[in-house]
Amino acid sequence: MKPVRPEFAPDPALSRSEMEALQREIAATAVFDDDLDFDPATVRHDDAGQQTLDTGSDDGRPDPPLVAGIDQAFVDDVAVSAVVVSRGDEIVERVHAAVETEIPYIPGLLSFREGGAILAALSELDCDPDLLVVDGSGRIHFREAGLATHVGVMFDVPAVGVAKNLLCGTPRESLDRKLSTGTRVGIEADDSVETATPGTLIGYALQTRQYDSPKRHVNPLYVSPGHRVSADTTADLVAATTDGYKLPEPTRLADSDADEAKAQVRSELS
Repeated sequence: MKPVRPEFAPDPALSRSEMEALQREIAATAVFDDDLDFDPATVRHDDAGQQTLDTGSDDGRPDPPLVAGIDQAFVDDVAVSAVVVSRGDEIVERVHAAVETEIPYIPGLLSFREGGAILAALSELDCDPDLLVVDGSGRIHFREAGLATHVGVMFDVPAVGVAKNLLCGTPRESLDRKLSTGTRVGIEADDSVETATPGTLIGYALQTRQYDSPKRHVNPLYVSPGHRVSADTTADLVAATTDGYKLPEPTRLADSDADEAKAQVRSELS
């Protein structure tokens, strides 16, 4: 898999102002509407109501898309990126790469810290995914150019961001309550998002799992378009790839692989 726009490669040697300028350019290039090479209906809820990837085409529908989950782990200052590509419930390919980081974590500039490892891992893929599901923000970002946007625009592949914390923006309803499974609360741009008109829908808080007990609760995920996907379709795709866990299957599998790869890298470095 090769970048279509290598000029957007996340160079950690840039100054902070240069990084932010590049992010604005990436956001201006990104498409936050549906421009998909697959039918989103092939990623769906089954008849039993369980949220799962469609695994067949016996009814004449197209095969499910190739979905790549991307997640990172760290061994000291080495970023380890894992990519797991699935078609339905079949794992097609899995790769990982380790790259030493050159800058510390800076809110809003995550791609310049972790992007090198992600690019290295994606370059190892033999297949070309139809969709990237990235552990990180997409449009829910100070300049609408989170990790999912940066990677999606570079490769010109539909991408969605799945984050565990809200980086910026304002929920359209209070999240200080226990949300039931399937609940979606829009996240809109506010003054913290410098590249979007206030009130613009930039993603959703999506409740993918919840406990029945009143004494326990699961926080929502924050999902947002990265590239070539709308906010509503992003929430649909994440919900359809969530199968009983909080995390969607693509990033859950990548998270597990990243942990295994981290142990391997630690052993090699010791």
